[in-house]
Amino acid sequence: MDDIMTLEEVAAYLKLKPQTIYTWAQDGKIPAAKLGKEWRFRKSVIDRWFNRHIDGKFAEYLEA
Repeated sequence: MDDIMTLEEVAAYLKLKPQTIYTWAQDGKIPAAKLGKEWRFRKSVIDRWFNRHIDGKFAEYLEA
């Protein structure tokens, strides 16, 4: 289950502050599951989410 990441690990992975990831998780802006009081993230899902987010914003630059 090394594909499962904590909030702090996701923040470090995306080079963001943990509070940003927490807020996004609370607001449903990033795919996450709340287990008890703790947020957990699947790395493969975060990777897909990130790629879709980036690809959508910069599609015109990726087509060249």
